[in-house]
Amino acid sequence: MNYLASEKRYETMTYQRCGRSGLQLPAISLGLWHNFGSEDVFSNAREILLYAFDRGVTHFDLANNYGPVPGSAEETLGRVLKQDWAAYRDELIISTKAGYTMWEGPYGDWGSKKYLVASLNQSLKRMGLDYVDIFYHHRPDPETPMEETMMALDQIVRQGKALYVGLSNYSAADTQKAESILRELGTPCLIHQPRYNLFDRWVEQGLTDVLDKRGIGCIAFSPLAQGLLSNRYLKNIPSDSRMAKAHFLKSSALTEAKRTALVGLNTIAQQRGQSLAQMAISWLLNNPTVTSVLVGASSAQQLGNSINALDNLSFSAEELKRIDNCCDPVVRG
Repeated sequence: MNYLASEKRYETMTYQRCGRSGLQLPAISLGLWHNFGSEDVFSNAREILLYAFDRGVTHFDLANNYGPVPGSAEETLGRVLKQDWAAYRDELIISTKAGYTMWEGPYGDWGSKKYLVASLNQSLKRMGLDYVDIFYHHRPDPETPMEETMMALDQIVRQGKALYVGLSNYSAADTQKAESILRELGTPCLIHQPRYNLFDRWVEQGLTDVLDKRGIGCIAFSPLAQGLLSNRYLKNIPSDSRMAKAHFLKSSALTEAKRTALVGLNTIAQQRGQSLAQMAISWLLNNPTVTSVLVGASSAQQLGNSINALDNLSFSAEELKRIDNCCDPVVRG
C-alpha cells in the first residue's frame, strides 16, 4: 500500500529553534537505538516511523552502530525512505553519528578524520542518501587531537555530506573548546546531545551554561532513564520489562532510593493528569535550553503516549519543588 502522509501532521506538534540557528526541530524526536535493527520486525519499525511522521515528528536520530546488528537501523530507515518517504525527504531531519566501535582495526572507532569520513560514507550508503541533515561526533576521543576531529566535521559539511554538525557526550569544557574550533573553521556547532533526565542532571553542572552562551541547541537522550522513569517499576520488576531481560537497564539500577522517588514522582504525575513517563518528558521541555527530547519506541502506541506529553508542558513552582524533593536523594547519590 502506498503511503500518504497525514495532511494534519504539522497541526499539533511543537517546533523549537535549535540554538541560534535557523533550524527548528520537533519537541519530540524519534531515536532508532533500539527496535529498528535487523533482528527486529521490519513491519513494526515501519509502522512506528510512519506514525511518527503523521504526528509531526520530523527528526529521526541514528548512529552508525545502531541495530543490532550494527548498521542495520540505518538500513531499516533506508528501506522506509525508499519505499514510503521518497517524496518527503525535504521535510525530514535525518541525523547519524560516529565515535563508538563500528568495525575492527585502528580505523573503526573514536575520532580520527579517517574514521569519521569513512563511517559517514558507509552510513549514507546504508540509508541511500546523498547527505544527512546532522552529523555528530558521538563521544570525545582522548587520543586524537580535537582539532583533527573538528576539521573532519568541517570537511564533511563543506563536501555536502551533512548540513549541520553536532556533539554528543562531551563535557562542558570539551564542548566549549570544540565549539571554538568549529567557529574558527566556519562551521558552527548546531547541537549537543547529552544524556539528561530527572535522575541524571550532570548537564546542569556547566554544560547548559555553555550551550546557552554559545547558542547551541540541546537534544536530551535517555529522557526516561532507559525506561526506569515509568510506572512499570513502582512495585516490582515486570517479567517482560527491559530490566528483567538483562537489557541495558540492569536490576541494580532500581535502588530503594530510586523506587521511593518513582512513587513520589508518579503521585505528582497523576495529579497533573499525566503518566510518569509523560511528566519526565514535559519536565525536560520545561527547560528553555532543551530544544527537543529524543524518545525511543517499541510500538506506535508507546510513541503516541510520549508525544501526548506535549498536552501539558507547564509546571507550577510548587510542582517543580516537589519534583526536586523527590529526586534529590537520587541525584545527590
